[in-house]
Amino acid sequence: LRRLRRHFQMVFQDPYGSLDPRQKVGRIVAEPLDALAPLGQTERAARIVETLASVGLRATDADKYPHEFSGGQRQRIAIARALITRPALIVADEPVSALDVSVQAQVLNLLQDLQRDANITFLLISHDLAVVDYVCDDIAVMYLGRFVEQAETGVLLGRPAHPYTRALLAAVPGGGRTDLATAPLPAPLVAAAAGSTGCAYAPRCPFAQARCRQEAPLLRDLGGHKAACHFAESIIDLPLAAAGFDH
Repeated sequence: LRRLRRHFQMVFQDPYGSLDPRQKVGRIVAEPLDALAPLGQTERAARIVETLASVGLRATDADKYPHEFSGGQRQRIAIARALITRPALIVADEPVSALDVSVQAQVLNLLQDLQRDANITFLLISHDLAVVDYVCDDIAVMYLGRFVEQAETGVLLGRPAHPYTRALLAAVPGGGRTDLATAPLPAPLVAAAAGSTGCAYAPRCPFAQARCRQEAPLLRDLGGHKAACHFAESIIDLPLAAAGFDH
């Protein structure tokens, strides 16, 4: 597992708490490299400079401390730290949620550039559907720790097949779809009761029927689109507005 870890890295949500304030940027960025793929001093220094440049930072930034940078710059440092081992996969956990909107766009564009130029796969964890729509090729929607829908971005946002996905889209501030043929969530979020065999979303679902409370739906293929709902075929064809998204 240790040999494999150089191929996948992590970018955390908080650009302020995820960087050691006592260490200089050069050491922070090189930490995964030192632990997983050690290099000679000359090559190590060159890799640090190269990686900082790839996220829009200067070589001289390696000698500074995190407090000397803005939030967006700190997140670039965190991305550089993830890139230093040249991984195939980077898990990005809400990478822009702590940033100003104008800075969010810069970081998201950087992720897209890295995906294209370095052939890196990003697994983006986010509650912001606008960010997901902008960045992602494929989306998987989770409810209480389980996947309830999965499809290409345009397909899922254009023809949601699970009631929870429709509720999420309807809740987008200022651009949410207003005619999703679904009611507001009628019940508070609660964990499934011990021994429950039905659908975890049934207590909140406006489409729920007796079968939903007795039998948990499986994530099944609808033809390039997967949903864990007994009535997905009917729900997917309900009307919805295009407001907020371009699919």
